[in-house]
Amino acid sequence: MEFVVITGMSGAGKTQTVKFMEDMGYFCVDNLPIFLLPKFGELCSSSEEPHGKYALVLDVRGGNFVRELLNFSENMNGGPDRVRILFLDCSDEVLISRHSEHKKLHPLAVGGDNAGAVVRERAILEPLREKADFVIDTTGLSVWELKSKIRQLFGDESGIGEMTVEVMSFGYKYSIPAGADLLFDVRFLPNPYYVPDLRGLTGNDAKVSSFVFSDGNAASFVDKVASLLDFVIPLYRREGKQALLIGVGCTGGRHRSVSVANAIVNRLTESGVNVSLTHRDIGR
Repeated sequence: MEFVVITGMSGAGKTQTVKFMEDMGYFCVDNLPIFLLPKFGELCSSSEEPHGKYALVLDVRGGNFVRELLNFSENMNGGPDRVRILFLDCSDEVLISRHSEHKKLHPLAVGGDNAGAVVRERAILEPLREKADFVIDTTGLSVWELKSKIRQLFGDESGIGEMTVEVMSFGYKYSIPAGADLLFDVRFLPNPYYVPDLRGLTGNDAKVSSFVFSDGNAASFVDKVASLLDFVIPLYRREGKQALLIGVGCTGGRHRSVSVANAIVNRLTESGVNVSLTHRDIGR
């Protein structure tokens, strides 16, 4: 079982980071009271169906949480579980600016003095920073750069989170699928609709598929699409995209798009992509 404790300076990006961790499959708890930390670890470890990966956000508002957190880490790491501490840091100037931009008072601010609060917080957290497994300075990082660093540290073996891929056949006469990331129009292929014996069938039928692929153009098209997807899917994953919807459209969504979508899914499956298939308009 794995616990990642996200802590550090107020305004350094803890809230954003825990969202990234949630996207990667971690069970996340934001601002867990420090006195509940040992009990939380105990309950997770003794659960009959443990989630496996947990991310907790703790900050200076938790009282004497530095000592409690270090004790928790030491105790949990003495068993089968693993605790890793991620400390998010940032320059004092940027932290003060961020609090000002968002019109927020620092949790330790007295009389509206954010600058003094940042100095006090840094002194309190310095022992924790020294003991942290990972330290990320977010001073000059964009949101996407921070996300990339989080995925490199806590993603799968390649540093990349999981992404769902769905291929959907559809008919243009019934609208483009909402939220589609990539669209492929196959209305240039021979249309079985105009063949009386094939009109009542669908692209799932061998006769229709054979007709669509009869002149070689459909096979060449699938080759080119598969090559493109082999190139872009790893790049989408690297950027942290969680879901990719690929639309394949013909006029009615019953014949050509179905046959081609089936072929694309077969190619993606052969490439090791975990892909699902939907024929949105096949029953219309």
